[in-house]
Amino acid sequence: MPITSLSPSELPRLIDADEALIDVRTPAEFKAAHVNGATLLPLNEFDAAAYCEAHGKEKAVYILCQSGKRAEMAAEKLSAAGHQEPVVIEGGTAAAIASGIDVVRGAEHVSIERQVRIAAGTLVFTGTLAGIFIHSGFLALPAFVGAGLAFAGITDTCGMGAILAKMPWNR
Repeated sequence: MPITSLSPSELPRLIDADEALIDVRTPAEFKAAHVNGATLLPLNEFDAAAYCEAHGKEKAVYILCQSGKRAEMAAEKLSAAGHQEPVVIEGGTAAAIASGIDVVRGAEHVSIERQVRIAAGTLVFTGTLAGIFIHSGFLALPAFVGAGLAFAGITDTCGMGAILAKMPWNR
């Protein structure tokens, strides 16, 4: 089944119609801000087969995350489980907020994407300094991080993001 997408401007209509709207971000991201009416189902815990069994496979389910990638992954899981109509909200929560959609705000949180940039930058900086001042073998660390970032860009998956999503501060 092809996965379709929908503009965030359609969200008020979906909320008014009480459509299934799921947010697949981490609990901490969800607590920071989420579209009013969205239900949290974190991607790293999302069981598409169980969702289909509990909610059926025919009724459309609208999925969003921070910017769209995790929502696409959840939609692919649903489609593989036999769901007939998974729909990704284009641009995710960030686009919904930019469109003026009603959101519930809580405590501020550092997004997974930003945590990855902070961790990668810190590892590259630290590895480079250690390679210059302590031992050249430490230069393997920034090389490894660079290779990981290139792999993430090519495959559109991020191992560091997956690990960070499981950290206690993101629960």
